[in-house]
Amino acid sequence: MFPSFINFSPLGTLVDELLTALRERTRDEGIDIPGIIGQNGTKRDVLSAILAGRHIIIKGYPGVGKTTLARTIAELLPSVKAVEGCPYHCDPKRPVCPLCRSREGKATVNTVTGAQRFIRVQGSPDLQAEDLLGDIDPVKAMKYGPSNPRAFTPGKLLKANRGVLFFDELNRCPERLQNALLQVLEEGIATLGGYDVDYPARFILIATMNPSEYVGTEKLSEVLLDRFDTTTMTYPATTEDERTIVQERSKVVEGVAVPDDLLALMIAIVRATRDHKDIERPAGVRASIGLYERTQTNAMLQGRDKVIQQDVLDVVESVLAHRIHLSGRVSHVKSPEDVLRDIVDTALREAKKKQA
Repeated sequence: MFPSFINFSPLGTLVDELLTALRERTRDEGIDIPGIIGQNGTKRDVLSAILAGRHIIIKGYPGVGKTTLARTIAELLPSVKAVEGCPYHCDPKRPVCPLCRSREGKATVNTVTGAQRFIRVQGSPDLQAEDLLGDIDPVKAMKYGPSNPRAFTPGKLLKANRGVLFFDELNRCPERLQNALLQVLEEGIATLGGYDVDYPARFILIATMNPSEYVGTEKLSEVLLDRFDTTTMTYPATTEDERTIVQERSKVVEGVAVPDDLLALMIAIVRATRDHKDIERPAGVRASIGLYERTQTNAMLQGRDKVIQQDVLDVVESVLAHRIHLSGRVSHVKSPEDVLRDIVDTALREAKKKQA
């Protein structure tokens, strides 16, 4: 049984909601994040950090399931009552934003699901502070006046109030934008100079960080990193885990069957990129899903009701070649297509041995 939990977190009700949801969905075997295959260490770190009221950064290559994990956390949150039309999801009993406080009479109440409280920010070098905090709407400013709170259009940080903010590729943002996060992460509010008003911004922040060798990454400041805990999300540990993910997450073409041996071949090809001596950046699970889906549509275009080996061979370069990056020592003498052909040939030989 789970022990009682005394909430000392600055995230307040959000932590209570998440803990209650986890208790309802699990039994004596312990707390888990449903729908995420494997990744037990990462799931433990994420839940432990959130329940302690801390924000967390998930490190890892693209295609390992970071977005899926964050979205699942949001979906765990139960539905709540909020003021209808409020961009901050204000609690009707305790409105906190200037808009709801200034309303005359009783506000209309609606229900907001956990999934609706999932806000995603895509990090990029051209992301502006206004994208996060918000800005003045010129039309509304003409109508209400530039200093009226109603003239303000909230950014994504404020829209994530009472929800989950997923900040993808945080280390692609310039340092000046990183600084805009500091007060929000420390105090749970965002002060807007033009209004001299504190806006609520209490959310669970799950960020991701690309490996430093990726083009376009910025070094995160030590001050900002100090507001986070970190964990690492890796590729699926076993072939069985990857097979399960592919079968659960892929789109299926009705009427086209995928033989088990060919699905095994696809996964073997993708996983071989992860320990190949010439590949510096391998393919993720998204590539396995891509092969599974593309072989089906390729078979459908050929008028067949079953995927054959030639379908795999026909689409493998289209799906994988741009997803792998060769190490510097071989990139001037080999192409990704050359390496893929070697991987496919090896995988085919291994498949024949198993069938013999």
